[in-house]
This record gives sequence, C-alpha cells and structure tokens, in this order.
Amino acid sequence: MACGISSFLRRTKWRFDCRQKWHLLFLVIYFIHTVSGHIRYSIPEEMKRGSLIGNLAQDLGLDLQRLRSGRARIVTGDNKQYTELKMDKGILVVKERIDREQLCGDVTPCSFSFEVILENPMELHPVKILIQDQNDNPPQVLYPVQTGGSVVYEMVPRSADVGYLVTKVVAVDVDSGQNAWLSYKLQKATDRALFEVGLQNGEIRTIRQVSDKDPVKQILTVIVEDNGQPSRSATVTVTVGVADSFPEALSEMSDFAQDKEYDDNLTFYLVLALAVVSFLFITCVVVIISVKIYRWRQSRVLYHSNLPVIPYYPPRYSDTLGTGTLQHVYNYEVCRTTDSRKSDCKFGRAGSQNVLIMDPSSTGTMQRLQSEKSILDEPDSPLEDAVGQE
Repeated sequence: MACGISSFLRRTKWRFDCRQKWHLLFLVIYFIHTVSGHIRYSIPEEMKRGSLIGNLAQDLGLDLQRLRSGRARIVTGDNKQYTELKMDKGILVVKERIDREQLCGDVTPCSFSFEVILENPMELHPVKILIQDQNDNPPQVLYPVQTGGSVVYEMVPRSADVGYLVTKVVAVDVDSGQNAWLSYKLQKATDRALFEVGLQNGEIRTIRQVSDKDPVKQILTVIVEDNGQPSRSATVTVTVGVADSFPEALSEMSDFAQDKEYDDNLTFYLVLALAVVSFLFITCVVVIISVKIYRWRQSRVLYHSNLPVIPYYPPRYSDTLGTGTLQHVYNYEVCRTTDSRKSDCKFGRAGSQNVLIMDPSSTGTMQRLQSEKSILDEPDSPLEDAVGQE
C-alpha cells in the first residue's frame, strides 16, 4: 500500500520524504476505521419544521453523553441545511421545508446526504435522506393555451367522418411516479354525442358523422386529473367551429364572442345589484335594532330614576290639590233610597260646588263636598221626599 501511495504521489508530482509518506498512510487508515456504514432515512416532502426524521443516537449506537462530549455536528456540502440534530434527545428533525421538485427537479429518486462528525476520537457517519414525492402540484395544461385575451379555435368540416381528430389536449405534472399519471375526461360539451376525449392521450375525436343540423360553435370542457391521493385536477376549454369555410365559422365565432361579453356584463351587474341590495337590507336591520335598543334603554333609565313626574291636565279639568281629574261640566253623583226603583243619577249645577278634593293627610282617600241645598232644591229628589215625610 505504501508503494502504491508513493507511485500516486510521484504521478501527481507531490514531493514528500519517507516520514511524511508514512504519516499520510496512517491518516488514511485512521479515516477508514472511523467511517461507519451509511444511515438512510425516508421522509415525505413538505414536512413541517421540527418534524421527527429519526433517532440518530439510537441508530448509530451512541449515547447522549458521547454526542455531547464529541460535539456532534452536521456537515453538508450545500449552503442550505435541511436537517438539525437535537443534542439533548439525540434525534434528527426537519429544519427547513423540503420541496422535492425544487431540490431534485425531474431526477428520481430524490435524496440528499450529509455527514455527522464527532471528535475525541473523531468519527464520521454519513447519512442519506430519501425524499418521497407528495401530490402537491396540479396538472399544467400546455395546449390549448389558456389566456384571458385570446381564444384558440379548432375547425371541423361538416364532411368529417367518424373518428376525425379535432385536437389534442397536452398537459404535464411536475410530480413523480404515479402522482404524475394523467387522465382526460370530457366534463361538459355543447353536444356530448358528437365528441369524445381519449382517457390516456387527451385526443378529441368525433364519434359520429357531422350533419348540417349541428351548431357551428361547439364548446368542450376537458378536465385533466392526476393519479395522486387526493387527486388534483385542471380544466381546459376547447372551442370548436363546425363549418366548411373559414368565413362562415368566423362570423359565428364573432357572434359568440359578443354573446359571451354580454353575458359577462350581465353577470357583473347582477352580482353588483345583489351586493347593493344586501348592504341596504343589512343597514336597515342594524338601524331598526339600534333604535329599539335605544328606546328600551331610555325606558329603563326613566323607570329606575327618582325624578318627580309632573302630569299634564287639560285646561277644562279642575285640580284643587294637584290630583283632580274630573271636568267641571261632567261632575255627577248617584243618589239611592231604600227603594231601588227610585234610584236616580243627578248632575251638579256648578263645578265649583261639586269638586273632588284629595285629603292631604291620607293617600287614596277622597272626600266629596257638596251643598245640601243643591240637593234639596231638586224637585224630584228622593232625599227631599224623605225629609218632608219626617
């Protein structure tokens, strides 16, 4: 081995003396003995930060004291480090989000490697992380090109036979494996009995003979799905013109564009009107509720307050002590005798002689002051007859 190393050094034009050659040989043998076998972990992409990858100390057969005393650290050849070693637990966790497509692109399988180095004595442990693809990307439609300003039209002559190839939908998926397997389905069509879409290749073909009764403009909506779990999809709209000449198809497509613009404007105004009506309705409801709450709070404040209440009396009401409520012209009294058939109701002559007065010394008790003269003056009064009999 020493001779082989010496010949290698001579070919590379290195100049060492004999002692330096032996030192180099011992260093190579030392590193051969300190490097252990590879450790591999397999994890899915897009794992959250701090997610567990594996118990590195247990897999290497090391205790936590050895990791601390050896000042274990991770060394990578890249500037970005995706993993982190927790010294207190001896576990390997995710430090940065791993995107398989960004890390490896189309390369399969996707992986990255690093070394765990320990000192005193020096140990080198290579670690390899395999990244499993996740279905995190939807299919991308390459053709027909879907742009907001222009529409791609496909022409089909009316003389087209069964199986006529109209166009082909082309899509790709940046995921790998079965997540990148795509299937094509016809979601909507103006006439579903006229066209079909190939499940695997995305080819749009006619399934019957084109007739003169078929509309000129045909709109097909194709959905592209991948094979991931859960599956992701993308849709593409294909506009087909069924006509024998280009001017005929162009005139029909122009009318179609105007109709589409009108429909878009109508939809916008309908949505705007709905939003305005909803806003006004909500505003009215809020105002009504606010007014009711305000009135309820005012009533509660007046109910719990100790302020005196000053009543209002019309000018024709008599009030001697602030509590009278009978009008002058409508004061009356009821007179009864032992014979109920002679009972009568008599009105007073003047309001000043028939006034209800509240006794200030008692609450709710009223005295009625009336002149006996006014009673006796009545010609048919039962009281007057009783006095005369006496």
